[in-house]
Amino acid sequence: MAHTYTRNYIHLVFSTKERVQSIKKDIQPRLWGYMAGICRNHDLVCREVGGLDDHVHLLFHLPARLALSKAVYLVKAFSSKWMKEFASDFDWQEGYGAFSVGASSVDAVIKYIRNQGSYHKKISFQQEYIMLLKKYRVEFDPRYVFG
Repeated sequence: MAHTYTRNYIHLVFSTKERVQSIKKDIQPRLWGYMAGICRNHDLVCREVGGLDDHVHLLFHLPARLALSKAVYLVKAFSSKWMKEFASDFDWQEGYGAFSVGASSVDAVIKYIRNQGSYHKKISFQQEYIMLLKKYRVEFDPRYVFG
């Protein structure tokens, strides 16, 4: 699109299906790199990828020509297919959380994603996800958040 300029940072969070701890520590760096590659191949400017054995966080710039739902589909579909090489029953959860991040908060979100290991010594993924929903003022019914 000529003369279209955007900078939409998205903090994307999603879990493995039923929060099964199936992303083993030794595969995590490779998976994060693979996900960054998926982003690069689809013109998503990936700023950070990280997570733990049951969930992932991505911070990326969403280009104007790509719908958020399509971007999430691409990342989840290609990474799920790749992960099945290591765990044949691997699947991502159906849903996701996607939160807009202002340019002045990008560095803080990068730091947050990089510190997932120490952060989750204090709280679970479920607690973190509810906290993010509240922080970004997303209306939700607690009965249906984790399906």
